[in-house]
Amino acid sequence: MALAGSEVELKVQAMNKKKTTISRSWILLDRDGRDIVLDVDKYAIMRLVEIHARDLRIMDPLLSYPSTILGREKVIVLNLEHIKAIITAEEVLVRDPMDDDVVPVVEELRRRLPLKVSVAGQGQVEEELCVQEGEGGEENEFPFEFRALEVVLEAICSFLDARTRELETAAYPALDELTSKISSRNLDKVRKLKSAMTRLTNRVHKIREELENLLDDDDDMAELYLSRKLAVSSSPSSSSDGPNWHHSPYQGSKIHRSSRGSAATLQGENDVEELEMLLEAYFIQIDGTLNKLTTVREYIDDTEDYINIQHEY
Repeated sequence: MALAGSEVELKVQAMNKKKTTISRSWILLDRDGRDIVLDVDKYAIMRLVEIHARDLRIMDPLLSYPSTILGREKVIVLNLEHIKAIITAEEVLVRDPMDDDVVPVVEELRRRLPLKVSVAGQGQVEEELCVQEGEGGEENEFPFEFRALEVVLEAICSFLDARTRELETAAYPALDELTSKISSRNLDKVRKLKSAMTRLTNRVHKIREELENLLDDDDDMAELYLSRKLAVSSSPSSSSDGPNWHHSPYQGSKIHRSSRGSAATLQGENDVEELEMLLEAYFIQIDGTLNKLTTVREYIDDTEDYINIQHEY
């Protein structure tokens, strides 16, 4: 009885420990690269940005949701491997910013989110922004949400490609060694590498599939144009009677800039070419990573065929 009680107590302690290890930490970065670390629960996040519980659940580390790029009315929800983020038209929230794999992503967001303009004076800054927008400056034309999305896509594609290169580095010598000397040790090493390759292939395939599905649907891509939708909603012709869910810690909002081009935005409401080019670039990259894994798989299959032939004769 005492032993049974101890086992129950240990299980309860393990469950409590597992719960406490789930981080509630988020980091919020604005378009100027400023950041605030937030230690809040999901309800605070739901109040901070317009997001429903079912969408926030996608990023729950305790639940096994597939890789997702989800466009909502005012946010983009990202669940890509270890990177779990919420992007608005002006800010990005990243979960678990102190995680070793997430820290480089946060640093890159800090570096690339701010627009590079002169700060000689506030009036001059506004004037330069207007001039650059009029000249079609690429950096200023690229919406904030896509700059944030690009950082995340680049990070996850590079991360998976690095894991693939590590697997290649280990797999090819191990397979060659098995070919030259068939032993239980070498067979076990190749078996473990094959299992690791299968798991990694599934992870890469999920990212590739999500990008492919997004590229195949113009409506889904249009949902990711948060700045465009914000410009339409803030134009004089649109109704502004609805509730404002978004209460940012940063009060220096620059929403008025997006409204300047609202007339042009209305005309190009269904134009998704800009986003399509962005997604296509990373689709090609992740597809290349998948091809590398396919090549490793074929090499493993060829080696297994060779071993089987050796056993037959």
